[in-house]
Amino acid sequence: MRTFIPRQKDIHRQWWLLDAEGQRLGRLATSIAILLRGKHRPIYTPHLDTGDFVVVVNAEKVVVTGRKLDQKSYFSHSTYPGGSRIVSLRQALTRKPEWVMRRAIWGMLPHNRLGRRLIRKLKVYSGPTHPHQAQRPEVWSGHIGG
Repeated sequence: MRTFIPRQKDIHRQWWLLDAEGQRLGRLATSIAILLRGKHRPIYTPHLDTGDFVVVVNAEKVVVTGRKLDQKSYFSHSTYPGGSRIVSLRQALTRKPEWVMRRAIWGMLPHNRLGRRLIRKLKVYSGPTHPHQAQRPEVWSGHIGG
């Protein structure tokens, strides 16, 4: 048996539109990560980019359960003395909901060249409109995983 490695001409990318309104942040992020990597296709290869483009709208209306809004925090440091910054999930969702969604999805992708290439195929918008009408994205209504 020969191992099948897909070539560029074998990979047909689609554009998917996902509405985040009322969806749980982590569960939505795993579905998006699967679409970006291409794990929903039979030609999936771990070291290649076989995934699709994903457009996420209504990122500001994503839902988190429990007490995560106040307990979960994001830490960053400017590398200067006293340059640490801690932001709660509630503050981040009100200021930049696109960043929260992108960060959750980035955590589920490989942290290497492939992951950086995959994250460029993700388009996140806080409102219901997006500028990708020309690509004719299909609404993703399927459920991934069990």
